[in-house]
Amino acid sequence: MSPRVRGALMGLGAAALFGISAPVAKLLLPSSSPLVLASLLYLGSGLGLAAVGLLRRSSGIPRREAPLGRKDVPLLAGIILCGGVLGPVLMLTGLQRLSGVAASLLLNLEGPLTLLLALLVFGEHLGRSGVLAAGFIFSGAVVLGVEAGEVRGDALGALALAGACLAWAVDNNLTQRLSLKDPVALVRVKALGAGTCTLLIALLTRQPFPSAPVFASALVLGLASYGLSIVLDTHALRLLGAAREAAYFATAPFVGALVAVPLLGERLQGLDLVAGALMAMGVLLLLRERHGHVHTHEALEHEHVHVHDEHHRHEHPGMSEVTEPHSHPHRHASITHDHPHMSDLHHRHRH
Repeated sequence: MSPRVRGALMGLGAAALFGISAPVAKLLLPSSSPLVLASLLYLGSGLGLAAVGLLRRSSGIPRREAPLGRKDVPLLAGIILCGGVLGPVLMLTGLQRLSGVAASLLLNLEGPLTLLLALLVFGEHLGRSGVLAAGFIFSGAVVLGVEAGEVRGDALGALALAGACLAWAVDNNLTQRLSLKDPVALVRVKALGAGTCTLLIALLTRQPFPSAPVFASALVLGLASYGLSIVLDTHALRLLGAAREAAYFATAPFVGALVAVPLLGERLQGLDLVAGALMAMGVLLLLRERHGHVHTHEALEHEHVHVHDEHHRHEHPGMSEVTEPHSHPHRHASITHDHPHMSDLHHRHRH
């Protein structure tokens, strides 16, 4: 299976798991404040992945992924600050000042802002067919947010929600920069950091806590819809880049709408089907996208899991036995060649 297809499946899988969280969390919200629920979802994710790490070590499963290091601390701090503190606080501020319809529409800004930052700031490339595909998917998300109801609110609320989407867009792109490291370790640190910060904010603002069954349900939901979802999403970021990942992940609201039918007794409306058709068209266009040309890799030294393909031809001093895939610090020599590729961290070049 090509990296393009694997990345697409992981991105869509991440979106599906995250989309499920919306209708399930809606069942839990009457028994908990939004801020406390958000903290429990993050903490459930982080604690669950910490248990996975302990189980992996106790079972003697060898580490293949590159570990996080001191050089990664600034990026991790930015990820936690943007995704775990600024995003939720700005979102809650905006939700208090806007109607549900207005908030739903504005929250769709995360995908386009992630894409724009990836292209304009972080050196990714997306061709015309990719931009068209993303446009279809984002349009479907907007259509899904258009429902019967009053669009009302104030400028501060709109700016707060737009700021939350920008914070999450920065989080997505920073996470992509670390996506070559161990995804489980990365998401564990991210979730525990974000969950702890959000929980402290909830405690300082004296938010009510839920009952034990709701508390436990939120932790389990967090492990599936935040932990496993973000691990899959990190793999998609590694393989595809943040721009294409943002397009695939934008399908999450449609999955939430489908799950809400049996879970909440809701019905699919005509606009829901239009949104699904637009998203499906966008996904198909992305899957059919091909990008390849003569390009040059500059010399680079870093660490990540790899096999000995055309991009990884190096010696292994001090290693008596070499199995693949494996991870160790290695140096990429400069090379010029032509092959199909995505905007991963090995392919940031001029077009």
